[in-house]
Amino acid sequence: FGSFVEKTVMPYISTTPARLLNPCTGNQNCTSPFSYKNVLALTNKGDEFNHLVGQQQISGNLDSPEGGFDAIMQVAVCKEQIGWRNVTRLLVFSTDAGFHFAGDGKLGGIVLPNDGRCHLENNMYTMSHYYDYPSIAHLVQKLSEHNIQTIFAVTEEFQSVYQELKNLIPKSAVGTLSANSSNVIKLIIDAYNSLSSEVILEPVGKLPEGVSLSYKSICKNNVVGTGEDGRKCSNISIGDEVHFQISVESQKCPSPGKQEVIMIKPQGFTEKVEVILDFICDCECAAKGEPNSKKCFESSGTFECGACKCNEGRIGQICECSKDEVRTDDLDANCRKDNGTDICSNNGDCVCGTCECKKRDNPAEVYSGQYCECDNFNCDRFNNKLCGGHGRCECRKCICDANYTGSACDCSMDTSTCLARNGQICNGRGECECGTCKCTDTKFQGPTCEVCPTCPGVCPEHKDCVQCLTFQTGEKKDTCKEDCKNFRLVRVQKTEELPQPTDQPFPRAICKERDENDCWFYFTLAVRNDTNEVHVFEKPGRQCFTQLLFDSSYPVQKREESVTSTWFKRQVHL
Repeated sequence: FGSFVEKTVMPYISTTPARLLNPCTGNQNCTSPFSYKNVLALTNKGDEFNHLVGQQQISGNLDSPEGGFDAIMQVAVCKEQIGWRNVTRLLVFSTDAGFHFAGDGKLGGIVLPNDGRCHLENNMYTMSHYYDYPSIAHLVQKLSEHNIQTIFAVTEEFQSVYQELKNLIPKSAVGTLSANSSNVIKLIIDAYNSLSSEVILEPVGKLPEGVSLSYKSICKNNVVGTGEDGRKCSNISIGDEVHFQISVESQKCPSPGKQEVIMIKPQGFTEKVEVILDFICDCECAAKGEPNSKKCFESSGTFECGACKCNEGRIGQICECSKDEVRTDDLDANCRKDNGTDICSNNGDCVCGTCECKKRDNPAEVYSGQYCECDNFNCDRFNNKLCGGHGRCECRKCICDANYTGSACDCSMDTSTCLARNGQICNGRGECECGTCKCTDTKFQGPTCEVCPTCPGVCPEHKDCVQCLTFQTGEKKDTCKEDCKNFRLVRVQKTEELPQPTDQPFPRAICKERDENDCWFYFTLAVRNDTNEVHVFEKPGRQCFTQLLFDSSYPVQKREESVTSTWFKRQVHL
């Protein structure tokens, strides 16, 4: 039985003298913070265990995560202090918080990586202020090395976090701890049954160079597993028998007479199988070789086991090269670019120290170069065309035709598409880039920077289209559909609903125009993507006023008649 809190430095705990004595607030009496304490080594004295658990006091830290990884590392590596025996080992990790891991120590100025060694003095971890938290991979290594199976007993809030951690730590399980921990015994039993119901094989340590293992499992009910599933059997109980077949292959022959030893063990168990490897470096077919075979270049080798074994002074796949012609023992070295590892850039074969590039199914696609490092089909594309259809591909780089540039020849240098009606490029108010105008004057828009929604005169220019689209009146009422097709009209009921120039990032003009009835109508105009966007107040009648014309020489009775006749004859402004 052990307990943990956190590293005893800022910012994990408060280092004020009062908080070091009692880190809890209010009237709670808490013990001083510590990193990890081994309270009781493994024992069969249940009464002593119960007594010590009952004596424990809570402590506190400042942040939410805790230093549980420090505790797990010390429990795993301190074999003598914990009292581990050479049997199945279980570690129950109970918490209601998350965890710090490697790198978090920098917050407290701790930069040395965890050394994975035991640092318990008087059953206290003494190097928490010196070494960083261990990484997950480091914990996996130490837990596996010491055959420890971990059970995470955590509260519901942190289930998802520890489920992810379980996926990274072999032979581990997660259980949900109730708020008062009353279900801890059932949790441990269920987790242990889950752990013991699965057997997973793994090699001990690193395999010799060139050696690989493949597994085949025959599990319960004769279920056969291969590949990654061949390493394990699940859903087994005590008394069940399962079988594993392991194949060992080597792609490299060591020194003659040298033996290699590999170990294979089930995870969580101490038993191992030792396999001694004796390598067979010569094949039986070598005894049946054909000396000076015609299958080798100019009969300059012995054809054995399907390949040429060259006579003295000859080298190459079919002994086609003379050592005198090639001044190096490593022919392939001449076929590696910049002393790399790829022979002929993986696009050819090395023949007598010279690369012979592979042929493609498409004869138009060609590998080239001293090391077959170039080709004419792996250049950038534009509109699904190699080099945009405006260039040729040489050594994986586009060589563009005249008037084109860019990595995929996608940028036209032709400025004809940028000419404005006045003959200037981009109306003199922008730059032509790849055949498209980039307007430098923010007031101007459009494909040639000729549209200026806020310039004087823009309102009268578009007045007739707005009038015919809104009120079906005006000079263009008969040709409205054709002449005003690039307008997008939005009607509003109040002038307050008309957009203001500051409402959008693009220019917008506010317009007030008079119709043929001498009525004012209001609208705003903006150009967006070659479309005139118009917001119009659709009730001009409210803006019409009658002007009563009086002649002071008229008698009063005639003046009234004049007003009446004038009203019926024409609409005037008041």
